[in-house]
Amino acid sequence: MILYRLRCADGHEFDSWFKDSKTYERQEKKSLIGCAVCGSAKVERALMAPRIGKKGKDSTLPAVVEAPAAETTAGPSPEQQQQIAALARHMPAELREALLKVRAEVEKNCEHVGDKFAEEARKIHYGESDKRGIYGQTSEEEAEALAEEGIEFGRLPWIPRGN
Repeated sequence: MILYRLRCADGHEFDSWFKDSKTYERQEKKSLIGCAVCGSAKVERALMAPRIGKKGKDSTLPAVVEAPAAETTAGPSPEQQQQIAALARHMPAELREALLKVRAEVEKNCEHVGDKFAEEARKIHYGESDKRGIYGQTSEEEAEALAEEGIEFGRLPWIPRGN
């Protein structure tokens, strides 16, 4: 089984499982895959985050964790923050609580590197820096470059705290 992150023509992103990559390609070619949000059949693969884990005794924390990508190095724009907050208000309470717990664990156990995420992830990957959990922001282009280099990271929905 393989998990793909998909994006429709309207920009909605969602995850979907497939038996293998050929199954995805066959279904995509026949327009059998629909957007989970709007139903659009114009769907393509988005950047995928591989499943990762620390080696050794504690495999509960990823080696590298990335908060949602931002288009600028200053973090999400006010418009993006409003969209994230609106989505968080409409998600089931249990899901919101689970995501807040994940955020708290990442903040407690990983180092925040801000907009230097891609740079620090490379240093860790190439052995120029100590292996440790980090989180921060990066552009979509940098995230794609990291994935192409084989640098493992994951994306997390970084919902705002509070009501």
